Amino acid sequence: LLFWFVNKTLMGKQMRAVSSDKSAASLMGINIDIVISTAFIVGAALAGAGGILYGTTYGMLAAPYLGIWPGMKAFIAAVLGGIGNIPGAVLGAYIMGISEAFATSVDSNLGFGIAFAILIVILLVRPSGLLGKFIPEKV
Repeated sequence: LLFWFVNKTLMGKQMRAVSSDKSAASLMGINIDIVISTAFIVGAALAGAGGILYGTTYGMLAAPYLGIWPGMKAFIAAVLGGIGNIPGAVLGAYIMGISEAFATSVDSNLGFGIAFAILIVILLVRPSGLLGKFIPEKV
């Protein structure tokens, strides 16, 4: 649904325009404040839904650091797939989930370490991620 929203709706097109060049999008008549607010609302709604699903599944609501591990694993999945690439993040999440399931079947503590091992390997081999594109910065 997020991929469809970003690629097929008018607000998604405006979000992509603002992320590309904020001043050019403003010159094209896009209200930047509404677009940025919508992006934050969508992000907060998805984070809230994920937090509710995680909290009801694992039920450790008394822990002060409830979101540390899911946040780290989501970041690693995004880096694995390519930052800014929604299908890449989904692919990275599937790869992370499958590899952690296999690693946990070998040793229960190995599942946590495999995420960081995957992060180190992907940063050494392909820093832009599996589906990411290398874009050189112009100085």
